Amino acid sequence: MKNTKFSEMTTEELIKNQKTLKTVNTIFAVVLFMLFALNLFIIFMKGFSAMNVVPIALVPILILNVRNLKEMKRELESRE
Repeated sequence: MKNTKFSEMTTEELIKNQKTLKTVNTIFAVVLFMLFALNLFIIFMKGFSAMNVVPIALVPILILNVRNLKEMKRELESRE
């Protein structure tokens, strides 16, 4: 996403970006959950490896996306 502030975007752009980010967050959360489950299975079967850290490293991306989504929602509510 561009580094434009939400207050500088039009309402239509905000709504479009909000829908896109909501879809991306949902897909990312599902994939991340499956990755956690797969990692648990691999840990029990083969033991710990360096690749088991990947899902933990991806959680901050999800948190930042959720925070951006909340900011978009607040900006849209303030315009109404």
